[in-house]
Amino acid sequence: EEAVLSDEVMGDPGFMQRLRDKFVEDTEVLLALSAHGPIKSFCYRRLSYLESRYRLHIMLNELKETKAQKRVPHRDFYNVRKVDTHVHAASCMNQKHLLRFIKSKMRKSPDEVVIDKKGERLTLSEVFEQLHMNTYDLTVDNLDVHCDRNTFHRFDKFNTKYNPIGESRLREIFLKTDNDMNGKYFAHLIKEVMEDLAENKYQMAELRISIYGRSRDEWDKLAKWAVSHDMYCDNVRWLIQVPRLFDVYHSKNLMSNFSEMLENLFLPLFEVTLDPESHPDLHKFLNQVIGFDSVDDESKLESQRFQHTTPTPEAWCTRDNPPYAYYIFYMYANITILNRLRRSLGLKMFSLRPHCGEAGPAHHLITSFLLAENISHGLLLRKVPALQYLYYLAQVGVAMSPLSNNSLFLDYHRNPLPEYFYRGILVSLSSDDPLQFHFTKEPLMEEYSIAAQVWKMSSCDMCELARNSVYMSGFEHHVKQYWIGQDYAENGPGGNDITRTNVPNIRIAYRHETLVEELKHVTHTAL
Repeated sequence: EEAVLSDEVMGDPGFMQRLRDKFVEDTEVLLALSAHGPIKSFCYRRLSYLESRYRLHIMLNELKETKAQKRVPHRDFYNVRKVDTHVHAASCMNQKHLLRFIKSKMRKSPDEVVIDKKGERLTLSEVFEQLHMNTYDLTVDNLDVHCDRNTFHRFDKFNTKYNPIGESRLREIFLKTDNDMNGKYFAHLIKEVMEDLAENKYQMAELRISIYGRSRDEWDKLAKWAVSHDMYCDNVRWLIQVPRLFDVYHSKNLMSNFSEMLENLFLPLFEVTLDPESHPDLHKFLNQVIGFDSVDDESKLESQRFQHTTPTPEAWCTRDNPPYAYYIFYMYANITILNRLRRSLGLKMFSLRPHCGEAGPAHHLITSFLLAENISHGLLLRKVPALQYLYYLAQVGVAMSPLSNNSLFLDYHRNPLPEYFYRGILVSLSSDDPLQFHFTKEPLMEEYSIAAQVWKMSSCDMCELARNSVYMSGFEHHVKQYWIGQDYAENGPGGNDITRTNVPNIRIAYRHETLVEELKHVTHTAL
């Protein structure tokens, strides 16, 4: 109580309103700046200069970088640590893996009850009998979970790809944590993926798993699933993804206002922080949770923008879905207060890392620039030079998934990842949804190999991307120290350990010097 009352944020009842007003004001300023002609021209020229400077650096120093790498014993691209910074748990396996798993369960457990509700009690074999299928009939083709040209700009069709054989019942049986089997099959499937990662040793994953905010017991159910099935792996950490579906819940009378959704999301977290015994499983599970994500189709039209006159969560009672900025702001505000409380008690804190800039309006990028630690996708930065320049100056991380984008929103050859990388934006490669987009047992390596071939990336480029992925990940400080160097948080070559990262100091020095000079240039120009 003393810690709460003495804290300048937690003990201030007017904090939330002032934070909201400041956020709206800053958003309007950045929106005006990003549309200002002279600023657009200035940022475009600076970004072009950064790209040209990188190309000159490569012309002069590529051979030196290669020699520096060759002098490092043991280390190469294959055995530097890489983190899949954006991947969803429900699709973290490839389609062949899921097919093999389903067939295995049909052979070994055909009489296990998988559906038991509303008077309906079905075994696994009975479910497939109703579908007129057996183990011999099942193929990757009729599983039909892989995206193709028909999903391009069709997010609705993409969502149906989560249903094996087009059956939502199979999704519930095999890819859900809360079902009539208490998520047993999904846990077994994820543990197989974890075993593959552990066997590989050098690949890690930050798996997204959903909390919907429909009820307050969701956290306890998820934590019970994780603890009872021992869902721990040194190579894996969890992010909680929150779908932006308030309008759906409101239409079904599950809640009357947006505040109820926020309470369902965050009240259990405050309770377990203050009293771990109130939610013992959740207390254990949160040790492996590193942050929050916000997910949904960004291209959906928003009924209004977030302004000073926008209703508070208690007053948001309409059937319209709140805008993107509204969701992100109130998630950020609650996470901020929760983190201050957890820090005062010596507990692990959380970050905000939403999907952003995949589609939809560019002002989503402003919201995440102000509130997020890093983002997933960021494709629309290519259209807004002022925001792209700000993301570079602030080194906001961008987890990019070119193969995912290729199937949904942007052809591979038009993907801006190489431009972002050349210019010095903190980018990493990620797989997003291997079930829908990848073919091999190692989807992250598939991303790296295709990027290297298409964009002619060198070994140094690939190792820098891998280092970026560890740097922007949510793994613990001591783990990062072991993976990329004791002083990794230090700027410049002093923070680089080439024996662990395989990135030459020449490259790190170039990135640091360029960023420092650019910050000086901006400061000098402003004065």
